[in-house]
Amino acid sequence: MTPSVGAQQACWPPLWWLLALTLGACAGTSLLIGYIDLTPARLLHGTFVERDPILTRIVFEIRAPRVLLAILVGASLGIAGAALQGLLRNPLAEPGLLGASSGAALGAVLALYTGFADRFWLALPLAGFTGTALTVVLVYLLAGTKTGTTALILAGVAISALASALISLVLNFSPNPHAALEIVFWLLGSLSNRSSHEVILILAPVLAGAALMLLSGTGLRALSLGEETAYSLGVRVARLKVQILIGCALAVGASVSVAGSIGFIGLIAPHLMRPLVRADPAKLLPASALCGAILLLLADIGVRVLYTQGPELKLGVITALVGAPFFIFLILKTRRTMP
Repeated sequence: MTPSVGAQQACWPPLWWLLALTLGACAGTSLLIGYIDLTPARLLHGTFVERDPILTRIVFEIRAPRVLLAILVGASLGIAGAALQGLLRNPLAEPGLLGASSGAALGAVLALYTGFADRFWLALPLAGFTGTALTVVLVYLLAGTKTGTTALILAGVAISALASALISLVLNFSPNPHAALEIVFWLLGSLSNRSSHEVILILAPVLAGAALMLLSGTGLRALSLGEETAYSLGVRVARLKVQILIGCALAVGASVSVAGSIGFIGLIAPHLMRPLVRADPAKLLPASALCGAILLLLADIGVRVLYTQGPELKLGVITALVGAPFFIFLILKTRRTMP
């Protein structure tokens, strides 16, 4: 017997509560973990009771911006992955598929290569965001407005490959090994040495991009039945594509520009949440945003827990070590379900 609509809606709130509580717990844990040997009790007492200026600065100027950036970047990648998987109806889609991540990386690498990033503190994020915007526009123009999702995927793969080739070209012509090493380390992704300036910088584009993708939930729900069915239900598919691409460019471009290339969050988060929301594309979007934030917080906690006396382990390395086996599992699962 099929449950009523009211019964179905009644089973959703526990999921949101669970995700919100998990996110809060991960954020609190991340705030208490760092490279200075301080117990949580000492840190909290010194910050909020004694008002110690050093501990206050550690919490509010070093650790809090890192936590907020992890939430914003993870949520952006998670919701973008869910939106692109719904738009392309491809379970293996993620922000890098349409060149969004590669475009941001190319823009930031050019800023580092030219030295503009050293002269202007906003140069790196602005260059990354501009690179993503241009890449997404090129993908959309190359695919055309009246073609299907296959052309969009092929255009994304082509532009992403071009961006990666240009990054390799820049690395090849780097003036000295130290400049090339700085570019490589940035490409691996990290949230260290970030401040409230980066949080303020990406807050508006991330929120705007996430809002555009959240508003596409109804259209994605209809699109899951097929493009012809979506047209018959009054969904303007071309407009939906533009809306999602712009939202992805805003959120992912801003995130990658300050955190570097962090892969697989946009792939893993939607797959973890899809069974919990019964594959509803509209509910999958916010669930994936929360899950993406949780996953990136956990990865950033792992970076600090695994810290040794050498350089900090890059965030993109952690997500790749977890995400690559997950990606292989999805490919094998897809092969088994194919006729």
